[in-house]
Amino acid sequence: MIFVMTGSQEFSFDRLLKEVDRLTGEKFINETVFAQTGCSDYKPKNYGFARYINNKEFEEKIRMSRIIVTHAGTGNIITALRMRKKVIAVPRYAKYGEHVDDHQLQIVERFAEMGVIEPCYQVEDLEQALRNAMEKEYRPYESNTDNFVRDIENYLESVSF
Repeated sequence: MIFVMTGSQEFSFDRLLKEVDRLTGEKFINETVFAQTGCSDYKPKNYGFARYINNKEFEEKIRMSRIIVTHAGTGNIITALRMRKKVIAVPRYAKYGEHVDDHQLQIVERFAEMGVIEPCYQVEDLEQALRNAMEKEYRPYESNTDNFVRDIENYLESVSF
């Protein structure tokens, strides 16, 4: 299964949904696809979708999936990586009215530099990104949270109140 996630903000990501629909309709993708479409207007014709799903369903969809295709929201990316899923991250762009700025581009670049995701900078490149994700192995994601917490604890212990 491929799970497509567009996030829950008030922005549409029709470009991504349309490209997944095209690839599914042309049988490039020939497995089950399900999308959480959020505020997008586009209604897929070739795969299942829901605007929103609850947290339990969300985690179950990730668990059942072989590949996650997601907008470049850090929460979605990290959740999928923690579940050891292959992730293709596609940034939303301000020029298409998909976000207020292009910060998602920097998010994709950073995760790609770490070697933990497959970047897809343009939806037109999704077919190649899917090929790459099917063939490649990615580095396991290692959270910096423990190091961050330890640094704060060490700092707090070093200062006197």
